Amino acid sequence: MRPAATRPDAARVPTTLYVAFELGNTEWTLAMTTRIDQSPLERTMPARALATLEQEITRAKAHFGLPAGAPVVSCYEAGRDGFWLHRYLVSRGIANSVVDSSSIEVNRRRRRAKTDRLDARKLVTMLIRAAGGEQKVWSVVRVPMPTAEDQRQVHRELLFARRDRSRHTNRIKGLLAAQGVPLARLRELPSHLLTARLWDGTALPPLLCARLAREWDTVVDYTTRIRALKHDRRALLRTTDDPAIAQVRQLNQLSGVGIDSAWLYVMEFFAWRQFRNRRQVGGLAGLTDTHYQSGDLQHEQGISKAGNRWVRALAINTAWAWLRYQPQSALARWYEQKFGRGNSRTRKIGIVALARKLLIAFWRYLETGVIPEGAMLRA
Repeated sequence: MRPAATRPDAARVPTTLYVAFELGNTEWTLAMTTRIDQSPLERTMPARALATLEQEITRAKAHFGLPAGAPVVSCYEAGRDGFWLHRYLVSRGIANSVVDSSSIEVNRRRRRAKTDRLDARKLVTMLIRAAGGEQKVWSVVRVPMPTAEDQRQVHRELLFARRDRSRHTNRIKGLLAAQGVPLARLRELPSHLLTARLWDGTALPPLLCARLAREWDTVVDYTTRIRALKHDRRALLRTTDDPAIAQVRQLNQLSGVGIDSAWLYVMEFFAWRQFRNRRQVGGLAGLTDTHYQSGDLQHEQGISKAGNRWVRALAINTAWAWLRYQPQSALARWYEQKFGRGNSRTRKIGIVALARKLLIAFWRYLETGVIPEGAMLRA
């Protein structure tokens, strides 16, 4: 007796609602569907209106004939809105993914249409593919815990304060250079404005002096702010028993790694991420090579420059410092044997390779406590 045949449609009854967000400053565009071969339901709602979002999801379930308790899977691109929406969606029982924007596939034509509606439709299609088990559809961003995200505020504020102070100091030097007036030390600017003379022996113009005085007040304010941030960071290092702070102390024990570098490495890279292998470490810093091969054409395109730009720039600077402060280490000797006798271009290429190896060595040092071979610790 032959078994009863099942209808194809019965085995494909949708049970999950897929939602893609295209986030804007004033409006959000939603694309919702249950199957990849189904036209998405598109809705536009005010930004950050969570009550409206709940209503739209409820209406979409009724539109597609899903029960009220049907599971919801969603995604949105990482950007200015950060991770607060992800945490809200997860608290509501929605399986959400924050996607790296640069990993989303796009049409390679020179000119292509791009709107929030088209982006949302593309996202929901890729979301169904990823949920169905397709590998390497896109790259999903690892969302930090709220405490780990809050710990990044100290060094980021310090970085921006130093950058902004440098802008004002450079502006002061540029304004004086335009008048042919040299300035030996920046700290002498208040008295220098009273004694400086132009090429013909006259005093500086009054409006220029007023502008320079205001610029100097801004530099003083930033200097005070930077000192306060450093004081707060030292207090955290002395009094806090947080595991991330312990990693900062551990990494700072290596000669050639200062407190600024150790803090940024840990808070941006090592503290809250879970690396499985050395390739993930190098890939997240954007220090992996990008080989290009098509037919008989083969060449290297340089490093990928993906991931955290601050860590990548710091790793290269640390590599130069490592050659100076750790000359007897195995990594420094490897660099000297392979690149030390080359020209300036070869040495710069080699320093990027050394930076990647150093990041991997720091990761192993923090995970297992194994000191990089031949490296010296501070007394």
